[in-house]
Amino acid sequence: MSLYPPSFNFGGDVVDHLARTVDGPALIWANAAGEEQRFSFSDMARLTAKLAASLAKLGVAKGDRVIIMLPRIPEWQIAMVACFKLGAIPIPCIEMLTAKDIAYRVARAEAKVAIARAEQVDKFAGLDIPIRISVGAAADWLAFDALIDAGDPGFEPVRMEAEDPAILYFTSGSTGQPKGVLHAARATYVWRQSAIDWLDLRRDDMIWATADTGWSMAGTAILVGPWSVGACAFFYDGPFDAAERLRLLSRYGVTVYCAPATELLRVVDQDMAAHDLSRLRRTTSAGESLSPVIVDRWQRATGHPIAEGYGQTETLISICYPPDLLYRRGSAGKAMAYNDVRIVAGGRELPRGEIGDIAIRAPNPQIMLGYWKDPERTADCYADGPDGRWFVTGDRGSQDEDGFIYHQGRTDDVINSSGYRIGPSEIEDVLLTHPAVAEAAVVGGPDEERGEIVVAFVVARGDAGEALAGELQAFVRAGTAPYKYPRSVRFVGELPKTLTGKIQRNVLREQLVREKGEGK
Repeated sequence: MSLYPPSFNFGGDVVDHLARTVDGPALIWANAAGEEQRFSFSDMARLTAKLAASLAKLGVAKGDRVIIMLPRIPEWQIAMVACFKLGAIPIPCIEMLTAKDIAYRVARAEAKVAIARAEQVDKFAGLDIPIRISVGAAADWLAFDALIDAGDPGFEPVRMEAEDPAILYFTSGSTGQPKGVLHAARATYVWRQSAIDWLDLRRDDMIWATADTGWSMAGTAILVGPWSVGACAFFYDGPFDAAERLRLLSRYGVTVYCAPATELLRVVDQDMAAHDLSRLRRTTSAGESLSPVIVDRWQRATGHPIAEGYGQTETLISICYPPDLLYRRGSAGKAMAYNDVRIVAGGRELPRGEIGDIAIRAPNPQIMLGYWKDPERTADCYADGPDGRWFVTGDRGSQDEDGFIYHQGRTDDVINSSGYRIGPSEIEDVLLTHPAVAEAAVVGGPDEERGEIVVAFVVARGDAGEALAGELQAFVRAGTAPYKYPRSVRFVGELPKTLTGKIQRNVLREQLVREKGEGK
């Protein structure tokens, strides 16, 4: 029996279906200025149909690529679903992209349409994009609202075969140029499993996932996942403020909260007891390794643990904590339904407990169609072995006898020191338990004697100096194997991060290599 139907159009088979059958709240939007808008599924069905109809009149057709560079505003959901209905391929982008970033994506994807706020249109100057649509007034750009007003609310979604391209994400480009990750219509069907297994969403839930709109997590936890089960999404357009996060969770009665580890670390530092979080029943996190320190503090404050999820833009969530799975310290959870996740080396499964490559048995409906116009790089992701074909994620990990999987970091992050292979996340987790440490990143630095040494970059909560460096070194020695302690501790004001908020260990490694070459 197939895990997905032969054809699926999220706009028609989910949004329009809910509008016709049960309806109910789909989206609550608020911003830092205190404005608020509420949309039902019938509102969204009508608005997205009208925009899709207008886009079709402009000549946008199935398979055309559409840059959608919008912040956390309802126009984002409307544009995304309109593209799904039309069979056009949306390319979600965050507004932090530079003109150079946008030019790369437009040229690489041969985008036919750009949708952006009026404040951002200058970034598109000189680019070859036939159709330009602005939210707000912008000279020589079509008005988003006018297209909706002129559209036909009776637009019928096109048929999308399971293998038809449906959405294109560009990675954050933490190593080299961003890669275009193309997903099929089947993926937008099976992503609902994340809403069930990982987010534990029900029709009466309200979920607040704080991911930015260009992240693949936004598709899983803000749009496709929640609406696939009829849940309402809360969408907030405003700067990050940890105390404000708590006020909003309380005010809107959020029941499921999804946020990256760095955000949860800052939120749990607040006076959480001062806010009514009685309706909050589940907290989830993905996108970066979750320290057990954060899990412990969060559980003490809320009464429930953080349900970690592991995935990639190429696969979305494939390892998680379903509601009935008890937290196991340091583990990302178990393979999600219909995901066969193993630890392999060269296509051969390794014994339990050994560290190797985290891999997913192929084929799998969540796995991407491939990297956009890059079949060779796509082929490099797969390994054939005696137990079948595997999609190799590029992350290292191990699996215990009970099936729990432990993420050890990216393959490139592993530190080789005097013959020892050291995963940075374990050291970072220990450092984060020290009261003087706000953030930490651990990388390997070049060393003539050992090959590499462990170097810790630390954002301290207060004064930092040699005394604290020595204290942290001793602290790590006591908290893990002595050979793993950082032989160098560097205090920094902030850590380099991608546009999606992940720590860029590669930038720190490159800095150390550059300094070594300069004789520092």
